[in-house]
Amino acid sequence: MKNEKREKGKAADAAPEEVLPRKERIRREVIAWMWVILIFLLINGTLGQARVIPSGSMENTLLIGDHLIMSRVGYDAGVPFTNWHVPLWRNPRRLQIVIFRSLVPPDATDVIKRVIGLPGETVDIHDGAVWINGQKLEEKYTTGPTEPYQMHTPYKVPENCYFVMGDNRGNSYDSRFEGCIPRNKIIGVPVIIYMSVEASPEAWESGGLGARFLTYGNALLHPSTVRWKRLFHTF
Repeated sequence: MKNEKREKGKAADAAPEEVLPRKERIRREVIAWMWVILIFLLINGTLGQARVIPSGSMENTLLIGDHLIMSRVGYDAGVPFTNWHVPLWRNPRRLQIVIFRSLVPPDATDVIKRVIGLPGETVDIHDGAVWINGQKLEEKYTTGPTEPYQMHTPYKVPENCYFVMGDNRGNSYDSRFEGCIPRNKIIGVPVIIYMSVEASPEAWESGGLGARFLTYGNALLHPSTVRWKRLFHTF
């Protein structure tokens, strides 16, 4: 009897649980989701983003279907899903792979290439190789000989601009055709390959969401289409 009285006394002293009105519960839920969205936008706009390689212009360094995490830290900050962005303090190094906004309107797809010539340098192409300020550039990562194509050589890289090329020299639309890339167009660098799936290039083209989901579904059913050895390769 004494124990029962004690329990009843404790229950009476305990504060009743707060029962929130329905509107208040909805308000708190909305605020919580707003914070989640805000954090996502902050990460997406200033720290990193995911990218997928849709073409063979960087073979064999990057293959069609390689999925990358891109770092924007120090290179660029912007508002996701808009054209508003601000270049930051870092500048690319020679031979560094960079991601930049397309110079060819109305193409909104970001482009990935390798930095070859820095601001103020002279780039020349002859004898199947690249020459920087008269010195031959050693490139063990390229596929095929390097040709100038439409480029008028020698080419002096303007200030605040970068001469870029794809590693697959016979299949790359780069600075040999469209000129140098302004620094304010460069938005980041690749950090790691987190997934690599062997599929047709159409699966990775911009707007091909249906084909992309089918490719992912096929990879679940047929794991052999995943290039497992490429996963977690860092740059």
